[in-house]
Amino acid sequence: MAMRLIHRKRWALPKQDSSIAPPHVWSNADQDPVPPEKWTWTGWTFTQYWLSDLVTVSTWSAASSAYASGLSATDTVLLTLVAALCNAIPTVLNGAVGADLHIPFPVAIRASYGSYFGYFCVASRAALALFWFGIQSSYGGQCVTPMITAIWPSYANLPNHLPASAAITTQGMVSYVIYHVIQTPFLFIPTHKLQYMFIFKSTLVPPMALAMVIWISVKAGGGSAIFHEPPTVHGTERVWLWLTNMTSITGGFSTLAVNISDFSRFSKRPGSPVWQLPMIPLFKVITGLFGIIAASASKQVYGTILWSPLQIIDEWQGSSGGRAAAFFCASLWLLAQICTNISANSISFANDMTTMCPKWFNIKRGMILCMILGGWALCPWIIIESGKTFLSFMGAYAIFMAPFAGILCCDYWIVKRRKYDVPALYDPRGIYYYKLGTNWRALVCNLLVIVPLLPGLAHSVTPDNVSIDTGLQHLYAINYLYGFCLSFTLYFVLNYFWPDRATLIPAVVPGVVRPLNAVDSDLEAELSDQGKVVHSAEKLKD
Repeated sequence: MAMRLIHRKRWALPKQDSSIAPPHVWSNADQDPVPPEKWTWTGWTFTQYWLSDLVTVSTWSAASSAYASGLSATDTVLLTLVAALCNAIPTVLNGAVGADLHIPFPVAIRASYGSYFGYFCVASRAALALFWFGIQSSYGGQCVTPMITAIWPSYANLPNHLPASAAITTQGMVSYVIYHVIQTPFLFIPTHKLQYMFIFKSTLVPPMALAMVIWISVKAGGGSAIFHEPPTVHGTERVWLWLTNMTSITGGFSTLAVNISDFSRFSKRPGSPVWQLPMIPLFKVITGLFGIIAASASKQVYGTILWSPLQIIDEWQGSSGGRAAAFFCASLWLLAQICTNISANSISFANDMTTMCPKWFNIKRGMILCMILGGWALCPWIIIESGKTFLSFMGAYAIFMAPFAGILCCDYWIVKRRKYDVPALYDPRGIYYYKLGTNWRALVCNLLVIVPLLPGLAHSVTPDNVSIDTGLQHLYAINYLYGFCLSFTLYFVLNYFWPDRATLIPAVVPGVVRPLNAVDSDLEAELSDQGKVVHSAEKLKD
């Protein structure tokens, strides 16, 4: 039995001949257009999704960190609003692809990049999701520590038996393991049913965050004084610091502007994703405002600025009532972390794997691989311990995401006028093959946009070793706006003068999901209770 478990062929998914893909192409049901019975996401679902994704420790801390850089509270609120709009507009526009055609991002990107060059975008997004899954899991482990300490105060003094080279303490590792034990069952929730998890989180976490802000503001005697404090930087330094922080906050959610169709493909109506346009700025600004007010109030209450809500919770461990509050609040921040990690990272990676390796991966297997590689193989606690260098590089990954988002948006709305041939997207030799599987227009746009930003990226990662002039530093400070707008414009110009007429079809060719008998692998069938597992999709009604 052990040998059969590790035999490569035993893990292969059976070829699904009735998939929308041509007979010679290996595919699986997770790549196909979503059938109508799974069109469950409404505008309210998207509202709950973003309420779940934005009311988090990272959003709270990002705004307070911008305030700490020397900007005023008003500056920070305004730049957070602009950053949110920079996220919301491309997210809504690119979400229309999934809402209209019910296809995932790895399939949709082929229309603009080509059937093979599109894999570059998919692999780039997958790598980013993998690293951020691990990093967010590490932050989730930090939520577990105050929870356990609230129950057993001695946990705060747990002896460390790990060497310094491990870059994590025994306490940290125990918390990290417990976090994964809690998170793992959530990975198996089907995407079209995630709305129930979002409802649960959006009902509990925002009121808790508001209560924390009110409590610490009252403790400090009010939090309005922060908006009367002037900035500590002035002139052009203030302008570029403003733009740098705005770009940094925008970049944190740059991937979702690209892969939102992984979720919008479950939309009940084409207009459902439009709800994101007001909701993303609203939730991002409110959560950022919480962080700014709490940071200012914490200085008066504790004598030092506390940027993270978890730091505030740590201060409550001195009494039984404080520990009860600490456990409750830390538990809800833990829930917020799990929701964000699943929606922003694990599902994205799983969708990418079903495209790159459809013979071996479906969504469920992709989620498990993401947990193994991102959560453990990459040792994310070492990544965080390595300091700002690696995190600067990961944050700078937005220089790749911006042109992806700009080109996808321009292609669907302007060049193709929302007219895609869906079956052709699943055919490697179809009309979206272009030449050698690559749309040269997208390739040129990526080169012209990304290459000028590489010196700024190198300087950001290793500022002591790489010196660049002020102009390149300023260009890098606006890398997301520059990347999105320039790629959008260049792609439009290239297609205007040198169009690929074969892809300019007169009407949409929708995907036809035929009856599908999707079975698990032979091994999974043998391990099931009944000896086999058969999933039958109902025949679609006209």
